[in-house]
This record gives sequence, structure tokens and C-alpha cells, in this order.
Amino acid sequence: MGHLTVLALRAVIVVLGVGSVFVQTVMVPLLAIDLDEVDTGRAVPVLVITVLGVVAVQVVLVCVWRLVTMVRRGTVFSHAAFRYVHVVIGAIVAAAVLLFALAVVLAPGEAVAPGIVLLLCGAVVAVLGMALIVLVLRMLLAQAVARDVEAARMRAELEEVI
Repeated sequence: MGHLTVLALRAVIVVLGVGSVFVQTVMVPLLAIDLDEVDTGRAVPVLVITVLGVVAVQVVLVCVWRLVTMVRRGTVFSHAAFRYVHVVIGAIVAAAVLLFALAVVLAPGEAVAPGIVLLLCGAVVAVLGMALIVLVLRMLLAQAVARDVEAARMRAELEEVI
């Protein structure tokens, strides 16, 4: 990965991180005020789900930052990278569960249209699809690490022969 690509990706991660902190510090309190005026029964679950969803995004951002650092150093094809990939998969699955919980919270009653709940359930499927994509990428990483280990072993054997 080129230096410019790493720099651009880090800039995007910083912007998303700042945006997520903005959501937690400014938008969630404003949402709390709006929800208190409209519907008291759903306010707390919606706020908790929102905050936890933002935390899941922040976890993914930190892990991607660490993986980009490993790419820059040339150490991404190691067993240490799996820890971050596993955390990313877990955070994405947690985000899908949170979206489904939001759909469940919003489903009863007339306050939210059924189409919105259906859209949230569709988003759950899309987020789970993202987790599956990362899982496939994890499998590719495992193959690359295995090939790297095999290549190192073969180089060592070749050096012994020479």
C-alpha cells in the first residue's frame, strides 16, 4: 500500500472518529431532548442503542488504524493481525444486533411506520453481509500468512542446502 493511500485512509479514519465523537457529545443529547418530548417509553433504549452503535463504529476505526499501521510496517501478514480482524468482525456483528434491537424497540405501536422497521431489518442483513465479507478477507489473510510461513521455511531449507 502506497504512502499516499495510507495517508488518505488515516485522514478518513480521523474524520470519521471526530464525527463519531461529535455524535456522542452533541447529537445524542439533542436526540434525548427530542425523544423526551415525543415518547418517554422508548427514549432510553433508543439512546443506549445509539451510543453503543457509535462505540462499535469507533472500535472498527481503531482496529483499521492498527491494521493500516501493520501494512505500512510490512507486518500485516502475521498472526498479530488476526486479533484486530476478529475484533472488527465482532464489532460489526454487534452493530447488526444493535440495529435489530432498534427495530424491535421501534416496532410496537403507531409511532414508527412499519416500513421503517422493515428498512432497519434490511440494514441488519446488509451489516451482517459486511461481517461475512470481512470473514472472507480474514480467510485470505490466513492463507497469506500460511504461504508466508511456508516460504520462510523453504528459504531456510534452501540456505541449508547452499
